[in-house]
Amino acid sequence: MSIRLKLASIWLPDFILKRELDNVSRKTITGLDDLLKEHASLKMETVTLNGKLEQRRSSMATAHNERVKILIQELGYQKAVKLGRSAMFEIGCKLGKEARRKLGVGNNFNDLETAAGILYKILGIEFKIENKDGNMVMVVNRCFLSKYYSPESCMILSAADEGVVCGLNENIGMQFKERITEGAPECIACINEVKL
Repeated sequence: MSIRLKLASIWLPDFILKRELDNVSRKTITGLDDLLKEHASLKMETVTLNGKLEQRRSSMATAHNERVKILIQELGYQKAVKLGRSAMFEIGCKLGKEARRKLGVGNNFNDLETAAGILYKILGIEFKIENKDGNMVMVVNRCFLSKYYSPESCMILSAADEGVVCGLNENIGMQFKERITEGAPECIACINEVKL
């Protein structure tokens, strides 16, 4: 494990958490705005995050909800989810590669888990990795965003999380199977080795 990754896993000052949340927010909102511009000829108002970390998270989630709702109204549920998830996966993958470079993430699973913990801390998400019947799963038992997200927003934006894992380690894939926003007690995501 690199020194940068180890240090970031121990302590991240508030200004870095805010800066990184602003980065995630800007990229995901821009991705949704680009879809609206391309497929619905709509231009959305720019979102600026202010205040404490919790206020910034809720503002980001509200902006995501607004854009996902309009995307579904304009394109229909199936097409909006398909295009939204594809765009968010690509953005997540880029964010994961960026974090991999910044933190010095290696190719082992421990580094991936540590880096994911850092990135989820920025979003107010707590998780654990469990072995269930020989399968690795991520269990999210607390998600700040679930208080704000519509089920549709969570469905689309969770693809960014899946992309981040791919960006952190291209040999590992993750896919959500259950979500708190859909009534599950916890979010469950399967983690698998990707066959190249």
